[in-house]
Amino acid sequence: MTSPEERLAEMGLAVPEVAKPVAAYVPAGRSGDHVFTSGQLPMRAGELMVTGKVGGEVTAEEAYACAQQCVLNAIAAVKSEIGDLSRVVRVVKVVAFIASTPDFTGQPGVANGASELLGEVFGDAGIHARSAVGVPVLPLDAPVEVELLVEVK
Repeated sequence: MTSPEERLAEMGLAVPEVAKPVAAYVPAGRSGDHVFTSGQLPMRAGELMVTGKVGGEVTAEEAYACAQQCVLNAIAAVKSEIGDLSRVVRVVKVVAFIASTPDFTGQPGVANGASELLGEVFGDAGIHARSAVGVPVLPLDAPVEVELLVEVK
């Protein structure tokens, strides 16, 4: 059985450095057997991948990739709390916020970028409940923000 990090490597991905918070909060917090991440933006190497609204300046495909980066950043935040991603029992809940134009209704497809990657990384333990919410604006004009709730052992 391969570890989550090994599965990421097989996909050509790696757990990034924990993204620095953009305000007064921590990337993740643990309460008992659960780790809650703060909302993670699509930061890569300290910068947003793209800015703008999905359905406007940002395509659904770009937003899907942003959701993947958000979840990689959330995985990094979880790892910073528990040390070893093999300790994740299951991903309980994912919340994806998509800054979108009023006529864009593809939020679930964008959120699939996060959900599908979690399934590939954690297998059955990555199957989760989810909300995909359209919002008018996100911090730093990011198109996507994702937060996780995971159960750990």
